[in-house]
Amino acid sequence: EVQLVESGGGLVQPGGSLRLSCAASGFTFDTYGISWYRQAPGKERELVATITSTGDRTIYADSVKGRFTISRDNAKNTVYLKMNSLKPEDKAVYYCSTYILSRKVKYWGQGTQVTVSS
Repeated sequence: EVQLVESGGGLVQPGGSLRLSCAASGFTFDTYGISWYRQAPGKERELVATITSTGDRTIYADSVKGRFTISRDNAKNTVYLKMNSLKPEDKAVYYCSTYILSRKVKYWGQGTQVTVSS
């Protein structure tokens, strides 16, 4: 069974930092790209960052470019999202996701809440 489990969310002041983790199991982790999405209250879910299976390429939303860094440790089956210079508008539930082509299914974690407030 494919499982994605996010952790690391919390309350942080503007300008602060957090590191989110996404622990994966149930599939061959090092052959799949992983993405982070977020959904703020009343808004649609949006793509934040994507990393390829080997970690050699990353893509970021314009809104987080230069502030967020996605990385992965294939030995630990874990993807990270380091978030620096956090802004109130970064407040959202953050989800990790992967698309398993052979099953034609996009899997999601349960999400982790990030709140940026003074």
